[in-house]
Amino acid sequence: MKKIVCLFVLVCLLSCNNYIDKPKNLLSEDKMAEILADLAVNDQATFMYQNTNLEAGTRYVLQAHQVKPDDFVESFRYYTVKQKINGIAEDAQKILLEKDPGADKYVKDKLKQNGNVPAFAR
Repeated sequence: MKKIVCLFVLVCLLSCNNYIDKPKNLLSEDKMAEILADLAVNDQATFMYQNTNLEAGTRYVLQAHQVKPDDFVESFRYYTVKQKINGIAEDAQKILLEKDPGADKYVKDKLKQNGNVPAFAR
């Protein structure tokens, strides 16, 4: 009897692979990559110009893509739990490199100098 109960519990645990429900306004992976690329540019702009407001820039990026902040946060959380965010970040990096071809040379030079770089930055 104990073996049957243990087997039933094990089957129940293995069948529960959805830890998070799909948001009803889920952004597509391509749209998320575009937004993350623009947020990276915004982040660098606030780093270069210390007197700028990161929050205002973030709001501008979301408005430019016609996305509500709650939808972005829920989509980000969903893709993180589903372990798809690394692929989306790599797509965002490709978008950034397409926008600025000079950045590709800079990244490759940095990789030559320091081979100890995380996979998403390669």
